[in-house]
Parts: sequence; C-alpha cells; structure tokens
Amino acid sequence: MKKGLGVLLAVVVIIVLIAGSVIGKYNSMVTMSENVDSKFSDIDTQLQRRADLIPNLVNTVKGYMAHEQSIIDSVTTARTKLVNASTVAEKAEADTALTSALNNLLVVVENYPDLKASSNFTQLTDELSGTENRIATARRDYNNAVKDYNAFIKKFPQSIIAGIFNFDAKEYFKASENANEVPQVSFN
Repeated sequence: MKKGLGVLLAVVVIIVLIAGSVIGKYNSMVTMSENVDSKFSDIDTQLQRRADLIPNLVNTVKGYMAHEQSIIDSVTTARTKLVNASTVAEKAEADTALTSALNNLLVVVENYPDLKASSNFTQLTDELSGTENRIATARRDYNNAVKDYNAFIKKFPQSIIAGIFNFDAKEYFKASENANEVPQVSFN
C-alpha cells in the first residue's frame, strides 16, 4: 500500500512540475507577444505623429511653391496610404513611399530660400526630423522584440507549447524593396 502511495505521489509531483513549467512558458509567450504588440503600437504612434505633421508642412510649402503641385500631391497620397495601412507589411511599404515623397519635397524646397528661412517651415522640419528619429528607434525596438519572441517560441520545448496554443511567429518591420532607390527629382 505504501509503495503504491509513493508512486502515486511521485506521479502527482511530476505532473505538477510539468504543468508548472508549461504554465510558466505559456505566460512568458503571452508577455513577449504583448511586448511585440506594444512595440508595434509605438511605431504606429510615431507614424501617426509624422502623418499629422505633414498637412502643416504641405500647407506651409504650398504658399511658396504652387507650381510644384505634383510633389505636394505625392506627399499627400503617400500620407493617405500610411494612415490607411493596417498590416506590418502595408505600414512598412507606405512608410517607405512617404519617406521618398518627403525626400523629394525637401529637395525641391532647396530652391526656395525664403521658405527655408520661414520659422514655421523650420519648426515643422525640425519636428519631422525628430519624429523620423523616433520612428527609427521604434522600428529597431519592435524588430528586437520580434526577434526575441520568435527565437523563444522556436526553441524546444517552447515550440511544442507554442504550437498547442497557436503562438505564431511575428512579422518583422522591413523596408520595401525599392527603399534603397534614390528618389529622382526633376525641375522641368
């Protein structure tokens, strides 16, 4: 009788230890997944901040360069794509398009010395520059969180637990393929 009770107790202890380990790993996955989502939210917040600054920048520039309407339109269109993007890939692609359009706009601005001297324009470009730095930091933090999470759920025995509870790998925030292309600006 005592031997049977000892075996039963040993089995119960093993089950409790395994359950505790599974619960601990599950909770770690939940925490890491939430961290990734939080970091993505940080990117989203900074992208929205930039999108909110752009109408003010465009309106400031409009008064100085009415004949550069195509560049203003490209910035506005790219901003709209960014605001309407919902997935990580869509946001990354829209972000690249907006960055390119803003680069084109800033190149054109070089031909307007009065505009560059405007305090409104200077303040807006400074805010935009600061926001770009925040976006870069938020992207890096997000991708680091994704790397840690993805590595954690792919390791054994977490991979088994992740499979059981449907913890899937998260998507990295990547620049689109044409992000390395230098924007072409023509003054024709």
